[in-house]
Order: sequence, then C-alpha cells, then structure tokens
Amino acid sequence: MSRLLAIWGAIAIILLLIIISRTFYAVSETQQGVITQLGRPVRLVRTPGLHTKLPFVQQLTIFEKRLLDYDSAPAPVITRDKKNLVVDHYAKWRIKDPLRFLQTVQTEAGAQARLDDIIYSKVREQLGRHDLSEVIATRRGAILTAVTNSSNETAAAYGIEVLDVRIKRADLPPENAQAVYGRMRTEREREAKRYRSEGQEEALKIRAETDKQKTIMLAEAYEREQAMRGEGDAKAIHIYAEAFQQDPDFFAFARTLEAYRKGLKGKTTLLLPAQMEFLKYLRE
Repeated sequence: MSRLLAIWGAIAIILLLIIISRTFYAVSETQQGVITQLGRPVRLVRTPGLHTKLPFVQQLTIFEKRLLDYDSAPAPVITRDKKNLVVDHYAKWRIKDPLRFLQTVQTEAGAQARLDDIIYSKVREQLGRHDLSEVIATRRGAILTAVTNSSNETAAAYGIEVLDVRIKRADLPPENAQAVYGRMRTEREREAKRYRSEGQEEALKIRAETDKQKTIMLAEAYEREQAMRGEGDAKAIHIYAEAFQQDPDFFAFARTLEAYRKGLKGKTTLLLPAQMEFLKYLRE
C-alpha cells in the first residue's frame, strides 16, 4: 500500500512539474512573443521577465527583437541606359509586429524568402530608373534610400520593418567588362598623351626663356668685358707713353728684349736679313 502511494505521489509531482513548466515562461531582453490559444492569438509579450499562460491550452511563439541580416545572392539588373549590372545587396531588418509576422510569414526563414522578393524587385525598379553613372557614383545614396523606404512600406504588411538596404557590389557582366575596361584604358591613354604634349610645350617655353636669358647675360657680360679691356688697354697705353717719354732708348731696348723672348721661345728658327733693325741688339 505504501509503495502504491509512493508511485502515485511521484506521478503527482511529475504532473505538477509539467504543469508548472507549461504555465511559467521567461522572455529575455532580446526576445518578444505571441501567445496563441487553440491557434488564435490572444496577446503579445514584449516586456522581458517571467510570465504565465494557461498550460496545454495556450502556446508561446518566441521571435527575435534585435536587428536581423538579409543577404541576397548576386542578381542581374538593367539600368535606364540599357547597361547590365550584377548587383549583390544586403539589408538590415527586424520584426516590428510579431502578431502580423506570425499570421503571414510565421518564421524567419519565411520572412527571408519574402524579403528576397520584395527587396530585389525594389532594387531592380529603382536602378531601372537611373543611368549607370548615377548608380555607380553620383546618386547611389539617394537610390538606396528610395529602395529602403519602398521596401519598408511593402514589408510592413508582414510585420517587418526594413531599416537599411545597401549594395555590396555592382559589377558588369564578364562579357561587358573587357569592353568597358578597353574604353577606360583608351581614355586614360588619351589623357596621358594630352598631359605629355602640354608638358613638352611648357618645357619648350621654359627652355626658350632660359636660352633668351642666357644670351642676354652673355651679351651683357661680353659688353662689360670689352669695356674693362678697353679701359685697361687705355691705361696701359698711357703708362707706356709716359715711360717712353722718360727714356725712349731704354723703352725701345726693353720692348725689343720682350719681342726676343716671345719670338725666340723654344726651338724657333727665323730667317731674317743680318742688317735688320730688329736684330741690332743681337749684333751689338
């Protein structure tokens, strides 16, 4: 009898633990939940902590409250100027209305599939309204803002809030990339030739100006040289004249010796008449 009571007591404890586990539940700061009763939602749980529900009758479905990532596979897009792009984009989103989220997509996997359709269609729509240059450079930020707003409006019907859509890469298809790179290379080579020609023209101008200044400086220096040489020659002639006036014979003797020194320098042979005035001092 006591053994039977022990068995029933253990069964009662187990049932009590099961009831307690089915009645009490905890929600963390990063979670939110929906309580459903026989498949119908009865209330939302947004505050963290310990909560209660009817055991076995009510069910709890937990959803993430934090930001979630959406990352798509690269897909082709055609711009307004008929250029093909392979766009790889991603987005940040979160579950804003868990009740509507449960009623429409139910799980995060279902939400990812729905976002794949929504965001790709919006990206293709917005990029199709702009040229390639605007998508790549000039209006990329404004285009992505429009994609984010449009995607958020559509995703709101599923309890989803799209906060940001960004493009990771926007590449040309391989068959078009080589042609584009070829045009870019040709354009850069043309720019390089223009810069080189401009540089050569500027170099010629600089050389011409330098040669002009050099010629002017040499002419001025030659002019000063000739002026100084003339002044020196005039002074020398004046000195010679004064010396000649003091003693003409000695001056003639000194000048003749100087002529001998210069004319008979080294192995010099002179064929001159013996009675030549130039040789009178040698004869004497």
